[in-house]
Amino acid sequence: MHAEPGDWLVVKGTVVDSPDEVGHIVEVRRADGTPPYLVRWIRDDHEALVFPGPDAHVVTAAAKSEEDSHERRRISALQDAIAGKPHIEQRTLRTRPRKS
Repeated sequence: MHAEPGDWLVVKGTVVDSPDEVGHIVEVRRADGTPPYLVRWIRDDHEALVFPGPDAHVVTAAAKSEEDSHERRRISALQDAIAGKPHIEQRTLRTRPRKS
């Protein structure tokens, strides 16, 4: 496992229907990027020194940013659908306004 400060640590829930634990890696203690990591947990803003187990993985800051952008677009499209408005991506497909 390799991480850099700014990456995210995701620990899979160990019980059915339990959420994943997600934490922001604040500090990497070793020069080669291996554990332990100082992690600030999103759930309660608690910081802890973590030696991740096999149920954990690191998500790079860039990958997390892309995931977040994708999720924001998905939520925006859902909100537009609920409101009955065409989503921005659908609007750009039209070449001219509809005639009434």
